Amino acid sequence: MPLSHEFLSMMLGVRRAGVTVAVGTLKAAGLIRNTHGQVTITDRQGLEAACCECYRVVRDEYERLLA
Repeated sequence: MPLSHEFLSMMLGVRRAGVTVAVGTLKAAGLIRNTHGQVTITDRQGLEAACCECYRVVRDEYERLLA
């Protein structure tokens, strides 16, 4: 998906430098791949496992609302 560090930082309300660190960590773990303005999820299950429990809560609520 096309996402720049600047756009992600604006969406999340954090500094761009923090996005760069997070992207680097996820990339080093083999969970994502990124090039200029492009992020590709390479291991969705690993990415879901690495996130906090809030991801599952939000996903379940989203699915409930669309059902």
